[in-house]
Amino acid sequence: MKTVAVLGGGPAGAVAAERLSAAGLNTILFDEKLAWEKPCGGGLTYKAYTEYPFLLDNPYPKKIVHQTVIGAPKSGVARMDLSHPLVIYSRVDLNRMLLERAERAGAAIEKTRVLGIERRDRGWSLRTRHGVAEADYCIIATGARNPLREVGTEWSAADTMSALGYYVPASQDQVDIQFLPGLEGYIWVFPRCGHLSVGICGKGEPAQKLRGRLETYMQRRGIDRRNATFYSHMLPSLETGGWRNNRVSGNGWMAIGDAAGMVDPITGEGIYYAMRSGDLASRVLLNDAHGILEKATAYKALLAREFTRDLEFAAMLAKRVFLGSFFFHSVPQRMVMFMQRSQRFRELMQDLFAGTQPYLDLRARLLNSLGSGVRKTAMQLFLDRVIPEC
Repeated sequence: MKTVAVLGGGPAGAVAAERLSAAGLNTILFDEKLAWEKPCGGGLTYKAYTEYPFLLDNPYPKKIVHQTVIGAPKSGVARMDLSHPLVIYSRVDLNRMLLERAERAGAAIEKTRVLGIERRDRGWSLRTRHGVAEADYCIIATGARNPLREVGTEWSAADTMSALGYYVPASQDQVDIQFLPGLEGYIWVFPRCGHLSVGICGKGEPAQKLRGRLETYMQRRGIDRRNATFYSHMLPSLETGGWRNNRVSGNGWMAIGDAAGMVDPITGEGIYYAMRSGDLASRVLLNDAHGILEKATAYKALLAREFTRDLEFAAMLAKRVFLGSFFFHSVPQRMVMFMQRSQRFRELMQDLFAGTQPYLDLRARLLNSLGSGVRKTAMQLFLDRVIPEC
């Protein structure tokens, strides 16, 4: 194998290009925009920066956030001091850092759009705005709006969520998360360097209605949007069937990041999964134990061992978490109440924020932490409504 084309320069593509170039492969990264902004929060979990320590140890601007405030209607808020803080970048700064790392590792970066790809006997022909390029293998990192329909994940409208928000010239120290009635999603306020990212993500509602919900919240909170910049984006949020049938690889290609649907269906977090899938794809590609035709299967199996089984389970949980009810209160209201009253539940939420608590183990951890008696019986009833046995 002589040349690998990485199609897309977000976190997934940049990490894959860095790893492949550092290993000595001729790697060309194609991206039309390169570093660009998104409405999403830009938060990196403890799991992300312990797996990739350079995310914390670098000169790029970032915010270290030690407190989160979580609210739900009619239950007030719960404040949580994070033992493992969030690291929050502006998305343009994060992308720039990752692209510069790829370039230093030896990747060639071409600022152009790939208009189409064609499979040849021993490789690919890529048609770009600047001409035609050839590659032996393709890494598909084109994001949620992948225009190359023959590669990458396939989804329906039900497998997506809208993310939209404002960049507000203001500051605060904590992350705010607000659940809303009847919404499979939530509002966030993330402090970044020089501004706040104030946004909403959700499924099952048109973007205009989501924007209305967000602006009502901002008005109530006194967050001024008159000088704020508005952004919107579409994110993958695969249903259970979408995960089971997810097309992440094929003959001569592997998809990573949003182009492979790698987003947590509950939190909407995708940066860690983008970077990790780019890393794993590069490992499979560099592993000579797998022939070219075997790499697609090996990559899919590696993703399942690492996290896609957990994310598939989360897809089943999502509607129960956001839209379910228990004893005359919504599940988000009950979660806030549990956080207000239970140190052990706050510790669980801490680990969910840190990215270290798998969804598949949630039920067992909650039951084992409660001992016996009335509280355990009540929690088991709650779990039967929200988190079924795996």
